[in-house]
Amino acid sequence: MSDAMTVDRTSANPTLVEQPISIRAETSLADPDTCKFTVSRSLHPGGPFFFGNKERAAGSPLVERLFALAGVANVLIVENVVTIGKESGASWSGLKAAIGTAIRAQLLTGVPAILEMAAYSSTQGRSDAELDVVVQQLLDGQVNRSIANHGGKISLVEVREGKLFISMSGGCQGCGSSQVTLRQGLEVMVKRVAPEIVEIVDATDHAAGKQPFYPRHE
Repeated sequence: MSDAMTVDRTSANPTLVEQPISIRAETSLADPDTCKFTVSRSLHPGGPFFFGNKERAAGSPLVERLFALAGVANVLIVENVVTIGKESGASWSGLKAAIGTAIRAQLLTGVPAILEMAAYSSTQGRSDAELDVVVQQLLDGQVNRSIANHGGKISLVEVREGKLFISMSGGCQGCGSSQVTLRQGLEVMVKRVAPEIVEIVDATDHAAGKQPFYPRHE
């Protein structure tokens, strides 16, 4: 589900270019508790920067604003994209608009959305549960959308002591190119969002795959 929100600039900060700030909200089909907000302006260079709770948000103005909203459970920021995970009991009705308002207000201040020290600490010492959230958002938002075109899917089994365990299904199970997908695709993307993960373990029973997308070569 996608909602476009455009807000007009004011003259509060004349040093900023007089152009509208557009924000597109897209709720994940795979995880209804996750919504991606794509902003027409950069929020913070680089990333990803993941904040799994309000305590980790301390010192980062935009993230503090977002966690001040009832229902926000976690925040992931990459360049001009903010991915929000909400509490299961919360509703996106009203929350999407409030998030858009918070993002706009932060941009208007001209103050950095994330302070450098907070950006550094946001990727240090994350728990397995926090890494689980980051990887699941990556799978839902990017990876599975791509390989779904080939009838495949990658599922997160668990994150344990720096190791990511995944399983492949559909066209990826038993596929001769599954390791290429894993090592040259998923592994590269995981390293970007979760550098703490030191190994990806494929727990798939590939021998049980009945209809691989590419035929296996004995």
